[in-house]
Amino acid sequence: MEIPFFKYQGTGNDFVIIDNRSQRYVSRTDHELVERLCDRKFGVGSDGLMLLQNSSDYDFEMVYFNADGYEGSMCGNGGRCIVAFAHYLGAIGDECRFIAVDGPHDAKVLKDGWVELKMLDVAEVEKGDGFYFLDTGSPHYVAFAPDVAQIDVVKEGRAIRYSDRFKAEGTNVNFVQKSADQLIVATYERGVEDETLSCGTGVTAAALAASLQGGEEADLAGATTNIQAKGGKLQIKFTKTQNGFENVWLCGPATPVFQGTITIQA
Repeated sequence: MEIPFFKYQGTGNDFVIIDNRSQRYVSRTDHELVERLCDRKFGVGSDGLMLLQNSSDYDFEMVYFNADGYEGSMCGNGGRCIVAFAHYLGAIGDECRFIAVDGPHDAKVLKDGWVELKMLDVAEVEKGDGFYFLDTGSPHYVAFAPDVAQIDVVKEGRAIRYSDRFKAEGTNVNFVQKSADQLIVATYERGVEDETLSCGTGVTAAALAASLQGGEEADLAGATTNIQAKGGKLQIKFTKTQNGFENVWLCGPATPVFQGTITIQA
């Protein structure tokens, strides 16, 4: 079987994307196939794989798989990349509304490959001993550090992800450094089980957690947070309310890398 695919990346977070609307190249149960396609030595190579599928109620459906071959929770950079892909195909205009595993999302395609994706509202943020824990479409552990460059992200992230509390369901782990005009973020991702160059739901979690650093009674206001991930720059826009965070937008570049066809032996 020959499968046409496209490769996209959002600040170094890379994805195989398959147009699955008219022909079912991949199904939700093809775990081994997805894992092979994501493999960087024996497949195309990526942090995850997405299927663009038809939806009767939305512009399209996004089906996201982690690199381990299994469907994952929401991927923010993946969402921005599949929007850019749908726009390239002419399936959507400059604005759209699509359905993902965590619910509906609005998105906008701007100039020069810049895509803005509306994330879910966040009502609950746990403040623990030296960390914050919140769900921005995927669960995230956020810890602040004076110098992210000095952290062994894989070793320390894996230790938290497989700790007694998180080993059953897993969590993504973010290490965050605050500077005068931006947050520097490094992320260990479950499912990938490695550090990635960028994580959309992770940098979103980092921005929201950072806004609580001044205390949960800090002024309620809209804000824009600049993010420096290892793969590039992003922005998080949000409104802080009495009930948490609303109008949360993940904004950044989403660009094609290459396209091709891979032959899969039965």
